[in-house]
Amino acid sequence: MKNYDYHHLDHVKEQQTSKKTLWITLLLTLFFTIVEVAGGLISHSLALLSDSAHMISDVLALGLSMAAIYMATRKPNRKYTFGFLRFEIIASFLNGLALAVIALGIFVEGIQRMIHPVEVKLPTMLTIAVIGLIVNIVLTVVLSRSMKEEENLNVKSALWHFIGDLLSSVGIIVSAVLIYFTGYHFLDPLISMVIGGIIFTGGAKIIRESYLVLMESVPDQFDLDAIRSDIRALEGINDVHELHLWAVSTDHYSLTAHVFIRIDMQAFQVISAINQLLQEKYGIAHSTIQIEHPSIHDHGEYGKQFLLKHA
Repeated sequence: MKNYDYHHLDHVKEQQTSKKTLWITLLLTLFFTIVEVAGGLISHSLALLSDSAHMISDVLALGLSMAAIYMATRKPNRKYTFGFLRFEIIASFLNGLALAVIALGIFVEGIQRMIHPVEVKLPTMLTIAVIGLIVNIVLTVVLSRSMKEEENLNVKSALWHFIGDLLSSVGIIVSAVLIYFTGYHFLDPLISMVIGGIIFTGGAKIIRESYLVLMESVPDQFDLDAIRSDIRALEGINDVHELHLWAVSTDHYSLTAHVFIRIDMQAFQVISAINQLLQEKYGIAHSTIQIEHPSIHDHGEYGKQFLLKHA
């Protein structure tokens, strides 16, 4: 295969910690999903069944996240010049949508169960919920530690899945205890609807974050006006325009800008100074700077006003 010259930034993301974490999480989740589906069917608990549906989505989401991590290790080519880093964001967006759809499904089923209550088998429901609580605590801790070591939106979306699962397990246990002492079986769908609301909140957050990346918006941690001001303050630079900053993936940022420089300045020196500023102050390693002058490059009314001002 032909090698392409994308050497300035490798456009590849090797995340061994995230990869290991997701494999462990995927296997444990798959095992407990089977257990919970069986338990929900036997006990007739909507809370358990809604949580098992969420667990099935977890398995699919984790599989998608694993695919994204492996895709991110592929080198760029003549068609995908940024490599396959953006697949991480696409996977996260789909995961967020899955969370939101599942939450809505739980809410609809909860309303139906409120209208037509179903008696649940408390011992089975409680046993499965306790096992689920232990599993979800372990998985939440594993994912939280991974997030501290490596920033990855897929791991973050998986963490939200398991925070929802953890709360689901707590809710199911509380539901079982309350039903045992009060006999009110409507508490099972009621608590499942509360769980659905929490799951929807997590899904909406993931959707928003991935949507902003897909729309190539300026990442929240950067102030574009401050960057523009810092570049303009460098020696020999008179103007900065066509400034764009976006995230290809988490922790992979790109910036492009056009700058007017003094006639007596060396273009290479200016570009070197800008790149050094962006790298050292903002951690932006991938930047493309175009040197211009309005007397040579047509900028319409903008260029005319600039020339009048600096005449």
